[in-house]
Amino acid sequence: MKKKYTFEELVKIVEELRSEHGCPWDKEQTHQSLRPCMMEEAAELLAAIRIYEQTNNADNMQEELGDILLQAVMHSVIAGEEGLFTIEDVISGISEKMIRRHPHVFGDKAAENAGQALESWEEIKRQEKKEQTWVTSALREIPAELPSLTRAVKVAKKLDKLPEYHRTNGASVIEDYDTLMGQLQEQAKAFAALGKQASKQEKNEQMTKMLQILCHISYREGLQPEQLLYDEIEKQIDFYEKSV
Repeated sequence: MKKKYTFEELVKIVEELRSEHGCPWDKEQTHQSLRPCMMEEAAELLAAIRIYEQTNNADNMQEELGDILLQAVMHSVIAGEEGLFTIEDVISGISEKMIRRHPHVFGDKAAENAGQALESWEEIKRQEKKEQTWVTSALREIPAELPSLTRAVKVAKKLDKLPEYHRTNGASVIEDYDTLMGQLQEQAKAFAALGKQASKQEKNEQMTKMLQILCHISYREGLQPEQLLYDEIEKQIDFYEKSV
């Protein structure tokens, strides 16, 4: 039987890779240099989940989760070398957060449904963010590294939920569904009216407005445009591969 390694042994393996007599590549890595690795591993995990849904084979998903875990351990070991924090601090921090943000499970606050649980989570999160001095604004806390469609929906949610981003009359800057649909129709007509001779800049401006409105509609309707577009692209590829 294969040896079953423990989490503590994984940490020791990474520490060995980073040691004086370890791997030359691993020793050179920094938080900054590992950023592309984390992005790639996250994408590969998403692909593994898709493969599992299609084939019911979880082997690839298990492997990719291991790669994500390796990234977390690697960053934590580097941070430990820098005197910042350890993997134990990371584990303790996320455990505390889960307990703190689930008072309906670990405390005496009730939540009758998922909606109430999420509302409680968001309120606790808002209170926590007030203590984080590195967050310059509620909108800037949304990572710029997110895919643009996902980020646009998250920004819309912030603009809608936080009173400081509302108009002077108290209304949200994110329009209601009917108004957004009217705006989308107007922008689509304006784009069509540009014609083939229009400049690229003019087309860019109109397309940007339509994409922004579509993201606002997605927020209002609880849709995930990034995932929807991803799934549609996969369907197109499957269709054309089967047709050749």
